[in-house]
Amino acid sequence: MKILIAHNAYQHRGGEDTVVDAEADLLRSHGHQVEIYRQHNDALNNMPKAAAAASAIWSVHSAREVGEACERFQPDVIHVHNTFPLISPSLYWTASRMELPVVQTLHNFRLLCPQAIFLREGKICEDCVGKLPWRAVTRKCYRDSAAQSAVLTGMLATHRLIGTYREKVTRYIALNTFARDKYIEGGLPAHLFRIKPNFVASAIVPTWNSRRGGMYVGRLSVEKGLDVLARAVQLANDVPIEVIGSGPLELLAREAFGSRYLGFRPLDDIMRRMSSAQFLVLPSICYENSPRTIVEAFSAGLPVIASRLGALADIVQDGVTGLLFHPGDASDLAAKIAWAASHPEAMARMGQAARAEYEARYTPERNYEILMDIYDDAIAAIRTCQRTAHGQADTRSIHRRADLG
Repeated sequence: MKILIAHNAYQHRGGEDTVVDAEADLLRSHGHQVEIYRQHNDALNNMPKAAAAASAIWSVHSAREVGEACERFQPDVIHVHNTFPLISPSLYWTASRMELPVVQTLHNFRLLCPQAIFLREGKICEDCVGKLPWRAVTRKCYRDSAAQSAVLTGMLATHRLIGTYREKVTRYIALNTFARDKYIEGGLPAHLFRIKPNFVASAIVPTWNSRRGGMYVGRLSVEKGLDVLARAVQLANDVPIEVIGSGPLELLAREAFGSRYLGFRPLDDIMRRMSSAQFLVLPSICYENSPRTIVEAFSAGLPVIASRLGALADIVQDGVTGLLFHPGDASDLAAKIAWAASHPEAMARMGQAARAEYEARYTPERNYEILMDIYDDAIAAIRTCQRTAHGQADTRSIHRRADLG
């Protein structure tokens, strides 16, 4: 099979960029031909604002380049990850014109919320679900800018109006049931959705003896709940918790965690530390989609203490693969941390269950099986549409000949 992957890379490399490369490597390892059409947001630094805004709504440049790539590479399927802002939804129309199936992975909630995470003033906000997100402009939801929020709203309004998201995507990949249900609530057709979580490769053989302390791994930002964790640590100050990551709250991390704030660390070091920690803390106050950090923790036999919020409440089974706490509640989080530290045997059992969950759902092998089923389904759907369209054309031709006769 030939797969053309399309992705608009972020200026600061994140989880989506990692997933794109991991899936491409996975497909190649199984003998498939893979080409990546990639735009990078660094190009925005040299682009006039008006041109960038127009490109976000409809990129003539990307539509032409994708078309040329398809003519040359002849893919069986196009797998799209992020199109904002440089690739744009024009890609879907190019694929439709060439009668190629499009599989779109939804890594966030951008199609429903210009901010993409349903968070406003530190609280969950779903005011735009199923509606034109004009409120995002007045509230400056995207990057605290009315102008940039207007561009996103214009993109969403335009492509909802012309049916891009409902008619030009063959199959959507949601990372979990919560995300799928939220998108269906927002107006996308249920029959287009398939569920495939993220995956990680793991060479770790976990042990559960002599584990101690907790970890936080991720962006140091408000939506990730770092300030909640900092307050909780003050209440449970005898439990050591290491913090790994970078972001706008780095100063808070240094002040709250001192020498246990480790800054950026490469993945192999993170995995080594996960193999000796007792739990991972994921205190997000926004709707996470499917953090790779959880999958990495599960692969290391590391249970997760997470917010009882959105998909996290589905991914982490309370009392089975980790513990859940009330989102934003530092006291509840501190209580869960203290309980975990004082019940090592229970946490070891949860770690074993987490590893079993990884082996059942999040390995590369399982992910490959699901991905190929989705590709086959998308290809079959396009072929059915082609046969139907050709049959209708033949019928119209017969009727025309009869009328002439």
